[in-house]
Amino acid sequence: MIEILDKDFKKVIQDIKTKINETKVEIFQNANMSLLNLYYYIAKILVENSKYGNNFINNLSIELKLSYPNMKGFSVRNLKNMRKYYLICSKNEKVQKASALIPWSHNILILDKVKDDKKRIWYMNQTYSNGWGYNNLLDKIKYDVYSRQQQGNKLNNFNMTLSRPQNEMAKEIMKDPYIFDITTLKEDYIEKELELAMVDKIKMTLLELGNGFSFIGNQYRLTIDNEDYFIDLLFYHIRLHCYIVIELKNTKFKPEYAGKMNFYLSIVDDKLKGENDNPSIGLILCKEKNKFSVEYTLKDINKPIGVSSYELTKYLPKNILNELPTEEELNLHIDINE
Repeated sequence: MIEILDKDFKKVIQDIKTKINETKVEIFQNANMSLLNLYYYIAKILVENSKYGNNFINNLSIELKLSYPNMKGFSVRNLKNMRKYYLICSKNEKVQKASALIPWSHNILILDKVKDDKKRIWYMNQTYSNGWGYNNLLDKIKYDVYSRQQQGNKLNNFNMTLSRPQNEMAKEIMKDPYIFDITTLKEDYIEKELELAMVDKIKMTLLELGNGFSFIGNQYRLTIDNEDYFIDLLFYHIRLHCYIVIELKNTKFKPEYAGKMNFYLSIVDDKLKGENDNPSIGLILCKEKNKFSVEYTLKDINKPIGVSSYELTKYLPKNILNELPTEEELNLHIDINE
């Protein structure tokens, strides 16, 4: 009887927590939308009085700060940001709609750094869906994640080996190239050194792989007929509900890499895959690849495999480097620029 009550109590608590979390999201969305509507209104007035030049903005900033000393967001800089926001959103309703989902600081970052409306909408939607913090979003823009996640860049056989919607989701998680911030490697590094460096910076690795990856281990041992085989990196993807096997190659793609990956996936599906898990997916990361070579290799492979290239930031311009976000920055928050 006590156990039953405990189970009922736990369910009640869980239901309450779920409702609280849903309400927190609603409160944020409503507050954020109200703030954006206010800024849009103020900006409209700024544009309508643009004939008075910067004096109008300067005087308005002073007046609003004096009238509302406990409110932030009325600096000259932020008033100019409001004007920029209005000029862009008034021309594209889709941008305005997507902007309502994310904080003001994130909106201004996207509008400043991204010049194409289609890309802006993509970054806004991805920020909302993945909970990107400010620094994390800046990182995604600097590394041009939009271009690296477009379907046309990706080489895989997911359409032939996975059913919908699994195949579409699998294609969404792929990038090309992957960019890893590993500056400790020598130029003539070996695959083992790259693997250990990625594990050593596992937070960085997970951020680059994307939302949903859960690290299980490196050099993961699989034993068949008393013979051991070792997977470079093994992950479980929470959204895809499947294991992700990653093999690292510091050379150009070779067809035999896919045969080895096919072998590993068969073992993982047989030994690790649970009753409710989807088919395991393989990802081969190479220094470089030839499109047609990969396509012909994957054509008759019966396991889902993707092939991407990777780059290390030590070989990229210094201005592309930036610090990783803190744990706090991975959570969305309302951040009003002064």
